[in-house]
Amino acid sequence: MKLLDKGFFITIEGGEASGKSTQAKKLFKYLDNKDYLVILTHEPGGTDISERIRSILLDKNNLGMCPLTELFLYFASRSQHVYEVIKSKLKEKFIVISDRYHDSTMAYQGEGRGIPKAKIKEMNDFATSGIIPDLTFLIDLPPKIALSRLSHFDRIEREDLEFHKRVRSEYLQLARENESRIIVIDGMADEETIFNEIKERVLNLIKSNGVLNE
Repeated sequence: MKLLDKGFFITIEGGEASGKSTQAKKLFKYLDNKDYLVILTHEPGGTDISERIRSILLDKNNLGMCPLTELFLYFASRSQHVYEVIKSKLKEKFIVISDRYHDSTMAYQGEGRGIPKAKIKEMNDFATSGIIPDLTFLIDLPPKIALSRLSHFDRIEREDLEFHKRVRSEYLQLARENESRIIVIDGMADEETIFNEIKERVLNLIKSNGVLNE
């Protein structure tokens, strides 16, 4: 087992059907096969309690949910996720890979729903104990193309195209504001090209911070 001198928190972000979940799974499998301590998780969800909240959030029968209720449910799910999984695994020096994290909230509930972003940031810092990713990959894809990949739609995916355009715009703005953390990847590239870029960036991150044993 390759032991790291610290844990790493890596997130993969993007709009609906951007391919982020596929890339998160590929990265987990690659690092696991390389004998690193690694765990794959996701949001909303990642724990039993958080998964129950996820079912409420994505249920297409809950179309009447108000934006603040949605926001509070995401934070409830995330705080449990951080408490049960992320914080503990980082302490154990795992590589934690999460399919979505706080950038999603800024994009979907901030720009998408129009909730003040300063308030979202304040609440997120409180809910997560200030834990932020070491590295984030944003798989960028035009919403019209991405949504055409879907055959079934959950409550969030059912939003109109303008909503998804706002989400993409905020993601790209976050990338501009966080150049050292967020790496934008062209979602129009093929799956292996995307994965190779992610893999190389992650290996460079690990190498630059040291491995206690090989």
